[in-house]
Amino acid sequence: MTDGAQPLRGCRILVVEDDYFLALVLTDFLEEAGAEVIGPIGWVEEALAFIEHDVHAFNAAVLDVNLHGSKSYPIADALAARSIKFIFATGYGADALDEGYRHYARCEKPVDQAALIKVFGGLLSKSPPS
Repeated sequence: MTDGAQPLRGCRILVVEDDYFLALVLTDFLEEAGAEVIGPIGWVEEALAFIEHDVHAFNAAVLDVNLHGSKSYPIADALAARSIKFIFATGYGADALDEGYRHYARCEKPVDQAALIKVFGGLLSKSPPS
């Protein structure tokens, strides 16, 4: 980020990503934007257990769609059920997502820092549905 701006200051973002190096990049991008990063977590079951027991530890998430060959949709469902906003990170286009998940925010890999921050900024500024 340039000029010291930290648009995600005060956000605690869970990173669910199975690629260690990409998780480091995401962490750097988010921390530079002012966020506190929780994780990374690289397995569906581990992420679900964390959400179940530590849901108040974070207020948003970024999810890799494919975690060690399993889709992260159960994690997305758990977050949505708790009204926690999230972004899918994927190397594929929107049509590669199952139809029921295409309406969620998405960033394409390789992740661009400015695009990631812009998507999170827009997502987190929206009021929850009433």
